Amino acid sequence: MAELVRQQHVDAYVGFHAFGLQESDDADLPVPFPDDFDFGAFLGTHPGRLDITSGGHTHTATVTVEVWDAAPARQDPADWDAQAEADFTSSSGEVAVWSMHTGRADDVIMLSDSGGSWRVRVHCAGRAAAAALAEGEGTGHGVERYLVQFWPAPS
Repeated sequence: MAELVRQQHVDAYVGFHAFGLQESDDADLPVPFPDDFDFGAFLGTHPGRLDITSGGHTHTATVTVEVWDAAPARQDPADWDAQAEADFTSSSGEVAVWSMHTGRADDVIMLSDSGGSWRVRVHCAGRAAAAALAEGEGTGHGVERYLVQFWPAPS
């Protein structure tokens, strides 16, 4: 049975319906955030990068990041508006949060003490509320929530 290794809470400043999670040591990434962002996908990928499309235009989403020692149990789909899974490689073991508006955030997500290959599952709730917020007041905090789960990729 999979065990939770670490949990971290970060804020993601969403701009233009988007934010990203990118390898912290990003100098050698072939496609740095936000180049080639696919706004048509809930979860897009590039080497060392995860692109996440939000339901709202401009707001601050809350993100819970979990690191597991193996694949965690699947979440009930009824609890989430969107879910997707992908591969992710980190050379440093650290991931930075990126915004279309403000660039790299100060928060760093710790996956491990060194690099490695991971599977990641991204869940989102509150997409319709974030979209409605964009039509009204324009900004908000914590209306849209994400759960991002990382675990070592199978060999």
